[in-house]
Amino acid sequence: MSNAVASPFLLACRRQPTSVTPIWLMRQAGRYMPEYRAMRARHRFLELCKNPQAAAEVTLQPVERLGVDAAILFADILLVLEPLGVGLEFVEGEGPRIHRPLRSAADVAALPTVDVGEAVGAVFETVKLARKALAERVPLIGFAGAPFTLASYLIEGGPSREFLLTKRFMRAERRAWEALMSRLSIIVGEYLNGQIAAGAQAVQLFDSWVGTLSPSDYREFVQPWSRESIRRLTPGTPVIHFGVGTAGLLPSMKEAGGDVLGLDWRVELGPAWDRLGHDIAVQGNLDPAVLLSNVGAIRRATQSILDGAKGRPGHIFNLGHGVHQETPVENVKALVDIVHELSSR
Repeated sequence: MSNAVASPFLLACRRQPTSVTPIWLMRQAGRYMPEYRAMRARHRFLELCKNPQAAAEVTLQPVERLGVDAAILFADILLVLEPLGVGLEFVEGEGPRIHRPLRSAADVAALPTVDVGEAVGAVFETVKLARKALAERVPLIGFAGAPFTLASYLIEGGPSREFLLTKRFMRAERRAWEALMSRLSIIVGEYLNGQIAAGAQAVQLFDSWVGTLSPSDYREFVQPWSRESIRRLTPGTPVIHFGVGTAGLLPSMKEAGGDVLGLDWRVELGPAWDRLGHDIAVQGNLDPAVLLSNVGAIRRATQSILDGAKGRPGHIFNLGHGVHQETPVENVKALVDIVHELSSR
């Protein structure tokens, strides 16, 4: 058995005992790292995502610097939307923008057919290069945006606070909404399966914006297509299902599928896991802002989360969302070391 297959991270995904609680971090490769900032000084974001050699290098930076138990592919959830001809652009200091958002049923009907393998072949090449460079030291995680989060970007034209355009569209254009979500569930499935075929050993489905919905709206307008995306995935590859602000949605997200349910910092890990049942693994859930404080505060907050997990098989330590770019690198490294120290068994 290879080291990666026997890794604490993959064992935890399958709710098997581990010698320590594994830890990796969302946005563990990002602007808080000098190595990444140096790379960004040479490449614009979208250019970096499409450069397999450079993207693979960024993927490995946190493994070398931090000692995390898994690497996550460096890419972006919106790359699969660019070939739809919607005018994707990453604006410095503002984030992603869709210049031709979908606002009508006709807009959805006019979307072109996409060959995912051809459209995002650079991402699959990054996976191959990163997996080879990791040499089975730690597993490689692939990822994609979930259908709802991708649809919200397509409709809103970028990030939103209220998602009013999306909520209007899913009710007023019900058939177009279902057609769009069905289309996106297929794209997401193909995208993740391409990453798995290229070497990803686990995948995470990011439903970053789904917390804007009520539980009933989630079940009616989102759950069927998240379930379909996960159903399409290559059997045997662990799937992490994560969203932000999802305290009221967690039981329905569990029903949608996945081996591991990601928890954000707005819920207590122990009680949330008890409510969900211990037939699913959980990931999380330190508030990323804790890493802006000091090592003593980080240790106390980490201990609280580990206490909530009670040493049960199936806990993957992570943040409740991504690392803030203001975070000191030494604090992130301290967190990794603290989790390994406090959870050693």
